Amino acid sequence: MPITARRLAIGSVAGFALLAATSSGALAQKKYDIGATDTEIKIGNIMPYSGPASAYGVIGKTEEAYFRKINAEGGINGRKITFVSYDDAYSPPKTVEQARKLVESDEVLIVFNSLGTAMNSAIQKYLNTKKVPQLFVATGATKWNDPKEFPWTMGWQPNYQSETVIYAKYILKNKPDAKIAVLYQNDDYGKDYLKGLKDGLGAKAASMIVAEESYETSEPTIDTHIVKLKSTNADIFLNVASPKFAAQAIRKMAEIGWKPMHFLNNVSASIGGVITPAGPENAQDIISSAYLKDPTDTQWKDDKGMKAWNEFLDKYYPEANRTDASVMYAYTVAQGLVHVLKACGDDLTRANIMKQAASIKDLELDGLLPGIRVNTSGTDFAPLSQVQLERFKGGTWELFGEILSGDVGG
Repeated sequence: MPITARRLAIGSVAGFALLAATSSGALAQKKYDIGATDTEIKIGNIMPYSGPASAYGVIGKTEEAYFRKINAEGGINGRKITFVSYDDAYSPPKTVEQARKLVESDEVLIVFNSLGTAMNSAIQKYLNTKKVPQLFVATGATKWNDPKEFPWTMGWQPNYQSETVIYAKYILKNKPDAKIAVLYQNDDYGKDYLKGLKDGLGAKAASMIVAEESYETSEPTIDTHIVKLKSTNADIFLNVASPKFAAQAIRKMAEIGWKPMHFLNNVSASIGGVITPAGPENAQDIISSAYLKDPTDTQWKDDKGMKAWNEFLDKYYPEANRTDASVMYAYTVAQGLVHVLKACGDDLTRANIMKQAASIKDLELDGLLPGIRVNTSGTDFAPLSQVQLERFKGGTWELFGEILSGDVGG
C-alpha cells in the first residue's frame, strides 16, 4: 500500500544545559530555524510510492527505517528526527503540491533526497526562493551542481553525464567503429545521459550514434521501441531507462534475439528491482557502473560496512529486499545526512546545514565501494563523482577496471 505520509514518533528528550562555553567564558547560543528545536529535527521527503517509478518507493521506506534507528540510539545530538514523506506518483505537479505542504504546513527544516529529475526541477526555484535546503536530491542530473545559481540545492550520486562520458571512453577504446542505439526517457534525466554520451564520443558522436529513441513514462510498454532499435543493426545499445522500462527492454531484447553490447544506466542496475524481473539469464554481460557495494556480491560478506547494513535491516527493516540496490542507496545517503546534521551541532539553521553539507572531506560511508569518498566544497555541490565499471555474470555484478571519474558540471 503506497505511503502518503510517514511520521516517526518523537521521544521526549530532557532539557539541555548550555555547556559549550567559549574561550571568553560566554555561553554558545543554540540557533534554530523552523523545523528544529531542542528535541526535534523535522525532515521532509517526496517519493514515488505509486505510479510508473514506484519501484523507487523503497528508498523512502529504508530512510524512514534508518531514522528510526538513529532515534532509538539517542537521535542527533540529543534531538529526534521526525521524517515526513509524501507520495507524488512521479508527477511534477504533485511534487509541487507536496513540497508546498512540507514547507508551509509541516514546516520542515529541509527537503531531503526527493526523487526524480523532472520532479526536483519543478520545486527547485521554489525551495531556493524560500531558502529551504533541497539536500542530496535523488537524481544524478548535472544541474544540481550549480551553487552559484541555486545555493540551496545539492545532488548526491555521481551525475548522469559523468556516467555516460565514462561509457563513451570505454566504447572508444574497445569498439571505436561501433554503431550505437540509445533508448532514453523523454525528460531531463534521459537527455542528461544522452548529452554525456555525445560529449564523451566527441567528434565521433554523429557517425557512431545511429538511433536515438525516446519513450514517455505514460507508455505501458516500450516493446515497439526495442523492435525499432534492433532494425538499425546497432552493435551497442545504451539503455537509459528507469527500472520498470529497463526490465522491459532487457526482456524484449531476449525475446527478439537482439544481442548488442548492452550498457545499462546505474539507476536501473538493481538486481532485485530490474535484473530479477527481467530474468538474470537475459541480462548476461550487461555493463553498468557502480559506486555502492552490491549486497549480492559475496566479496563483501565479511565487510564491516556490509555487516552493519545487514544488522540495521535485521532490526529495523527485516522485510527489505536485500537484492534491491535502492535499499543500499537509501541507507548510504541517510548516513550522509546524519553526518551533516551532527556536524551542525547546536546551530540547526538552514544556512549552517548548507555550509556543513558543502564542507565534507573524504567521508567514507558503509555502502560506498573502497576508494570512493564523499567530497564537497562551496564551489562543488557534487558529493560523489567516482564509479567503477561492472559486468553482470551469472547472478551478480562483477566489478572490473579502476575507480574512474568523469567529472562534469560545477
